[in-house]
Amino acid sequence: MLINKCYYRVKPLIPRSAQLFLRRNLIRIKIKKYKNIWPIDERAATPPSGWPGWPEGKRFALILTHDVETARGVERCHALANLEKSLGFRSSFNFVPERYKVPSHLRHDLANQGFEVGVHDLNHDGKLYDSKNIFEERAVKINKYLEEWGSVGFRSASMLHNLEWLHKLKIKYDASTFDTDPFEPQSDGMCTIFPFWKAMDSTNEGYLEIPYTLPQDFLLFILMKEKNIEIWKNKLDWIVKNGGMVLLNTHPDYMNFDNNKMSEDEYPVEYYEEFIRYIKYIHEQHCWNVLPKDMAHWWVNRIGIIL
Repeated sequence: MLINKCYYRVKPLIPRSAQLFLRRNLIRIKIKKYKNIWPIDERAATPPSGWPGWPEGKRFALILTHDVETARGVERCHALANLEKSLGFRSSFNFVPERYKVPSHLRHDLANQGFEVGVHDLNHDGKLYDSKNIFEERAVKINKYLEEWGSVGFRSASMLHNLEWLHKLKIKYDASTFDTDPFEPQSDGMCTIFPFWKAMDSTNEGYLEIPYTLPQDFLLFILMKEKNIEIWKNKLDWIVKNGGMVLLNTHPDYMNFDNNKMSEDEYPVEYYEEFIRYIKYIHEQHCWNVLPKDMAHWWVNRIGIIL
């Protein structure tokens, strides 16, 4: 954690191109070391004790989420939502309350069209967990935005997390973890492709933790410079085979929608479109496409009694 703190202190002083260069080279060093647990960690396929399966006999669950990190991402939300809607999917958009302006009409439009709106950190500066005092001070503001936006879900910046401290938030679920991702700043994977309940005390009150289970787009297409979606497809097929939850987190900030010359931190939106088309035409009949808030509701009412 000390390394993370130092990095986020100096990050604003490092040019974007230099940040990408450093991270790309770090990944090249790590990727061979972790080839046995990334992108697939076989141990993560074990279902929870007493697992009854997904609703309606579906083979796997699908959750699509988007972290909107900058004003550029805000401008692209409608285009992304329209793409998903045209193919029959719905997703969750997570906004950073105090990093850029979050238009109320955008939040309302998304909600009215069947999408979900969540809170993504507070400032997205990597300092949320620097100390318990800092977290508790920011938690007051985060709870205010959760209430104002009618949101029940949260995700931290850079997937940093402290699952005990998160009990301070008025949430039904958190999505700040992953099954396996050794390239994240806080790389402690949850080693499961299923959600799990994070209880606060012996009363079993708490929230549902929903880890992402596919590599993020920024890692694949910006840092690793992948030119196809084979890693996504291969892991998706593995999760379907094992009856787990496919949770993908992408960023409209990095999607290029208009085929203009792409910047160093963009990739063609066609990669994402190809992925959801693959789900639709190969796996749709076995897929339970659900919003995170509905997953949390189902878990509490159907699974929480059993587990």
